[in-house]
Amino acid sequence: MDRPKPEPNAAPFIHAHPTTESAAASSTAPELAGLLTHEDVDRALDRWQVSQARREGRRSKRFGGLRVLWLLIGPGVLVFLGENDAPSMLSYSADGARYGIGFFIPFVILTFVMGFIVQEMTVRLGAVTHRGHAELIFDRFGKFWGFFAMGDLVFGNFLTLVTEFIGVRAGLGFFGIPPVVAVVGALVIVAGAITTGRYWTWERITLALAIFNGLFIPAAILARPNWHSVGHALLTWMPLPSGSHYEILLLILATIGATVTPWMLFFQQSAVVDKGMQPRDINAGRFDTILGVVLASVCAIAAILATAPLFHHGIDASNFQGAQFAEALEPWIGHTGAALFALGIFEAGIVAAIAISTSSAYAFGEVLQTGHSLNRPLRDAWPFYLVLLGSAAAAAALVLIPRFPLEFVVLTVNVIAVLAMPPALAFLLLLVNDREVMGEYVNGTWANVAGVTVTVLLICAGIGFGLATVFPKLLGG
Repeated sequence: MDRPKPEPNAAPFIHAHPTTESAAASSTAPELAGLLTHEDVDRALDRWQVSQARREGRRSKRFGGLRVLWLLIGPGVLVFLGENDAPSMLSYSADGARYGIGFFIPFVILTFVMGFIVQEMTVRLGAVTHRGHAELIFDRFGKFWGFFAMGDLVFGNFLTLVTEFIGVRAGLGFFGIPPVVAVVGALVIVAGAITTGRYWTWERITLALAIFNGLFIPAAILARPNWHSVGHALLTWMPLPSGSHYEILLLILATIGATVTPWMLFFQQSAVVDKGMQPRDINAGRFDTILGVVLASVCAIAAILATAPLFHHGIDASNFQGAQFAEALEPWIGHTGAALFALGIFEAGIVAAIAISTSSAYAFGEVLQTGHSLNRPLRDAWPFYLVLLGSAAAAAALVLIPRFPLEFVVLTVNVIAVLAMPPALAFLLLLVNDREVMGEYVNGTWANVAGVTVTVLLICAGIGFGLATVFPKLLGG
């Protein structure tokens, strides 16, 4: 039997969430006492803090708005810094090492603009419906498509998780840390972050870890880039990459897959719901997403600039893995710069492992109708935490297999993400254009133009890769 659908402008936490931003006090009423869960109480407390900050903001306009933003920022920053994961940063590094400063710097900015267009829609969906992406697909399109979306996501996420732990192993390998110690230590950090029983605590821990994606910035500065060339590339997209058309296409697809992937849709929408955001918070959610885009794109460009010396000195980086990038860079950016680069790869893997495993658990819980909130304690939502921890542990175990082909897996995972994105975007566009679901927050004309344009570009990229794979001689592969 299909579950009831929410009213487009209904109060938050419908069905299992009777509390609202202004009803924290009334939630203690006897008639609600038996309905409230640990999840409801925690989320009501979070909303009460936002409500208090808004009241303070009306009295003190100078700082009140900043406090509201501080309380509401999180999902957008995390989704983009989380997508600056180990394979993504290595893809950006491969761009810089193989083609230097040129086409890929403005191209990366374009992919992040595409990412914002997509993720802004998930903010509205989560804030208006108070339901996760997988749950909405399940309700609006039926069980088959709900389970298909969940299965496709969980499988793709698992492959990506493997590459995150490869990145962790490779990053710490620069410092001589044994793979077992690196991977198990990373798994302990992941487990510690996701078993707090409180969404707010999990979010702030993960944000604190994500800030270290900025380690690529000092590494880029130590590479002493030619800023005139950077400006020229931004203005003209020149010089264009030369060489094997097949290899260039593969790197272009990997770069797109490093920025726009299916897990981001499911993660941010579910995080917006878990955070308890409401329609009045949509503008703050957009700001949060823009902030994530800016921070992540700066770090991504920094990875390109940091590895550009390999291109300028004619070093073949086509088969480089994580630690090999850092080792090869050491003569040109020094031991400190190389160490920062290696730590950045480690950090990227850790943050992404936390975010991606959480994305899988959200989708699993939403479709199977089990507890699916980080505000729930382990005993109340053990299937959710089992998927979360189990997927991370299984991926970590695979990484310890000797001679794992990092570069090939990294590029392949990003390309798979590109190929899987069009159907995910199709569901997204259908949902944000469903007036019964979105009410007044339905997509406008320009939002649809932008969304359809991104979808068409991704489809063309996927077809191009397919043709290049089946007929490599056409592109010189």
